[in-house]
Amino acid sequence: MKKILVCGAGGAPATNFVNSLRLMKGPMFLVGVDCNEYTLQRAKTDIRLLVPRVEDREYLPILNQIIKEYDIEFIHAQNDKEVEFLSQHREEVNTRTFLPDKKTVEVCLDKFASYQLWEQASLPIPRTVLIQKPQDLKEAFQNIGSYLWLRNRKGAAGEGSYPAKAYEDALSWIHSRNGWGRFTAAEVLTEHSVTWMSIWNKGTLVAAQGRERLYWEFANRAPSGVTGITGGGMTYSDPALDELALKAIKAIDQNPHGIFSVDLTYDKTGVPNPTEINIGRFFTTHFFFSKAGLNMPEIMLGLAFGEEYPEPSKIFNPLPDGLVWIRGMDVEPVLTGTKEIERCRQDLIKRKQQLHE
Repeated sequence: MKKILVCGAGGAPATNFVNSLRLMKGPMFLVGVDCNEYTLQRAKTDIRLLVPRVEDREYLPILNQIIKEYDIEFIHAQNDKEVEFLSQHREEVNTRTFLPDKKTVEVCLDKFASYQLWEQASLPIPRTVLIQKPQDLKEAFQNIGSYLWLRNRKGAAGEGSYPAKAYEDALSWIHSRNGWGRFTAAEVLTEHSVTWMSIWNKGTLVAAQGRERLYWEFANRAPSGVTGITGGGMTYSDPALDELALKAIKAIDQNPHGIFSVDLTYDKTGVPNPTEINIGRFFTTHFFFSKAGLNMPEIMLGLAFGEEYPEPSKIFNPLPDGLVWIRGMDVEPVLTGTKEIERCRQDLIKRKQQLHE
């Protein structure tokens, strides 16, 4: 029986990780920890335990206390703060991890540091500047254009992102968030965005799968229209995407190990541009792939334990294109396909036509 510790267990990313593990054969004992006593109650693990916030000096001792008490054999986190902590303190965490190199984690968690390496590698990327003072912002509008994408260099779920069409608006946004030195301004790309999730073992790519984002859930409730909550996603393959994602990873780490989820947005010429790498964790909706037949958490555990794992039918995009995952708040996600969605559209068209016959 494998004994796994899941951090941030009450959140959606960790829940999808747990759901993926529950698809595996064989006994599994899951201990979930969370720093929020309310969200902890949502955890689908066998045991639920409250822990301090990751910034608390007692976080690590309590984590190790739990590891010892339950004979934990592996620990996994699905949020950036805990991934960063586990990476920095991996030698002090008394159980297995499956993480990239420390420096790789550090760079990938800093979007501007990633951008700088991609720029050095001459990858197609949106022009980006770090905003340290108002003059930097003025020059960004002069040199990049009159429409800028403001974003926090650290953080997930579109934290701090804002599409600014005027210097005064951008100035107020950054100032209100004390964002000098923490925000970047970038060229605005198209709305066509994709994620390329991959798992590596000591420099060897084990599996990679592309997913196109169809829309953001609650997009009308965010100033930028980006919430970080995918409402609809579709399996998607594109050789250009595969090539760019590989180059984006190798520009940061020549010997990748662990989970690398590359976010890319297409520019106006139809070329995918890397915008960030979600490092050391799967993207939130990875249960989509698991349910469709590509269980990357199961592959990860096999690699971490040095055991057999279900090898994908091919390394690049083993799932067929056109599978669609629809999700929302307080509803079970649905796995469907583009054919069924199109059937519904055509049915409505016919009904409208009948009204005018």
